[in-house]
Amino acid sequence: MTRTLEPDATGRTVEGRYRLHLHEAGDGPALVLLHGSGPGVSGWSNFKGNLPVLAERFRTLVPDLPGFGHSDRVTLDRAYPRVAAEAVCSLLDELGIERAHLLGNSMGGYVAAELALAQPERVDRLVLMGPGGLAVNPLGPDQSEGARRLSEFMLAPSRDAMRAWIDCMVADKRLITDELVDERMANAMAPGAIESAMEIFLSLMQHPEPVPLWARAAAITQPTLITWGRDDRMLPVEGALFAFRRMPDAELHLFSRCGHWAQVERKDDFERLVTDFLTRPGRV
Repeated sequence: MTRTLEPDATGRTVEGRYRLHLHEAGDGPALVLLHGSGPGVSGWSNFKGNLPVLAERFRTLVPDLPGFGHSDRVTLDRAYPRVAAEAVCSLLDELGIERAHLLGNSMGGYVAAELALAQPERVDRLVLMGPGGLAVNPLGPDQSEGARRLSEFMLAPSRDAMRAWIDCMVADKRLITDELVDERMANAMAPGAIESAMEIFLSLMQHPEPVPLWARAAAITQPTLITWGRDDRMLPVEGALFAFRRMPDAELHLFSRCGHWAQVERKDDFERLVTDFLTRPGRV
């Protein structure tokens, strides 16, 4: 039976070039889980349900990325994914980890891909879940429904706006519990959280990449598993093929009855898929 893990037992702060909070459990090859950027997000809120299972096979690290959760804010002199990728690499240095698997959800997928490009020798295999940056919006200049709901919450945070945003993250409405809304709302309204998130999103516009991530995707040579929810209203599923076609060693899995949070909605299937991919013998 999979054990239950508590945040106080697994959490700690690592002091280095960046001051990052993380949860850690398990032994084996290192696996870093990188969360997204929605309101109230943290490493624990994103992956607490998956940590016990993945920790059975991997040394599993779940950091709060800079500016989220209990990690410090940072000066954003570049687009956030580049800064966050540098912070994750620094965390690996502090922990004495030379090479790790990376699993990233949404913005976390963007960060994982940037790290794989900047420091390819540090990254073994990649799992990218509805990753940001790797697709052109099929809706053209219009925001997706999830992006609109996110903007509405950032500009006028409220419990109703939070519930409306979560509604766009999942296909199964039974997952939208009062407990979930309360947890995300408490995190989102922590001192400085809204301001930090605004800085992070603005950095993408203030420091645009001269060559967007999707145009650099062919240089991601690590074995990569891309997953997407068929019913994703944050990053539409049409983006899946856009990303997939550009990577030389990628495979794609689409989850039916699933939105942007595959690790929650299709938890068991997701964990089996990830474990199989990361433990599969390498190609000869």
